[in-house]
Amino acid sequence: MTAQSKYRKTLLACYLGFITQAITANFAPLLFLTFKDSYSIPLEKVALIPMAFFMTQLLIDFAATKFVDRIGYRTCVVCSQVLSAVGLALLAVLPEVLPDPFTGILIAVVLYAMGAGLIEVLISPIVEACPFDNKDGVMSLLHSFYCWGMVGVILGSTVFFAVFGVENWRILAILWAVLPFVNTFNFLKCPIERLTEDGEGMKMSQLFRMPLFWLMALLMVCSGASEISMAQWASAFTESAMGVSKTIGDLAGPCLFAVLMGISRVFYGKMSEKLDLTKTMLGCGALCIVCYLLASLSSSPVLGLMGCALCGISVGIMWPGTLSISAQKCPKGGTVMFALLALAGDLGGSIGPSLVGSVSSMADGNLKTGLLVATLFPVLLIAGLVVLKKCVKAAR
Repeated sequence: MTAQSKYRKTLLACYLGFITQAITANFAPLLFLTFKDSYSIPLEKVALIPMAFFMTQLLIDFAATKFVDRIGYRTCVVCSQVLSAVGLALLAVLPEVLPDPFTGILIAVVLYAMGAGLIEVLISPIVEACPFDNKDGVMSLLHSFYCWGMVGVILGSTVFFAVFGVENWRILAILWAVLPFVNTFNFLKCPIERLTEDGEGMKMSQLFRMPLFWLMALLMVCSGASEISMAQWASAFTESAMGVSKTIGDLAGPCLFAVLMGISRVFYGKMSEKLDLTKTMLGCGALCIVCYLLASLSSSPVLGLMGCALCGISVGIMWPGTLSISAQKCPKGGTVMFALLALAGDLGGSIGPSLVGSVSSMADGNLKTGLLVATLFPVLLIAGLVVLKKCVKAAR
């Protein structure tokens, strides 16, 4: 039996795990205005919902370095699916039964954010531990399923709301919860290997003493910021640049961005054995700079939208590529390394969009100015990759 066939159920569970993470990250933002109107929640309080999600995920990323190896991959990844399912289901229930609907929403969001954080930490090392030959390609293909999940939740929710009305969003929340519930049983049954044997994985203090680790952490921060800055502001950018409705903005902005990002990850997954990962990431970083400049400096709405969409292709390989390079250069990094790199990526995913929003506000709401400043992240990514290549040459 080949590794591919033996671990097919493991891959399926991990694919569905990333789709689950995409649902938890992208479903509630589609309902922000609905929460405001249905429960009379001020927009400034609604803005705390994504902050609660990302802060919870960051805390789980860090905490996982302390307990995952002790408890075991299987128990933790099963918990990730249970927490995601329970959180999504309670999102439909708690705002209706608690005296303060906003508190009910936050409780549900924190629960499924805990699940999303565990998914972020665990899925990549679970697949890395499987004895596949082409791990760069497998990792890239794995991460494409977050993109397909993002596309699915945006398209699926848009169609559901168009057919059944947005007032029935609670039914859809329950339906989305079915996926992690079913996937719980996949993780209970599939083969799961350890990334390192007991006692062989590096401790946090050992990683912190490695200059290479800090370089990888920088690449993850820049990867997360380059990807999420454009992804989170794509809808608003499309609406303002093209003068279209929110529905069209969601489909032409973040949805198209996610499709192209997914395609780029699938493409590298199929072609990785013929491509040099570092050189590919350098090329993608350069394309990312061009895309940000096109979106922020072009006077043509069509060219601006093209820059926004093509950015999905440019950032696609950054996150999984950095994880693959880290696993190659530091094979004893273990779960702690993957958890810290997930923390760095999520930190970049929090810093980037916040920077875009803050700069845009200071520029009288000019989103293009915020995106122009965000060009800093792919520039730093390229600089980090150049330093990495020099370090590798010097070590030979």
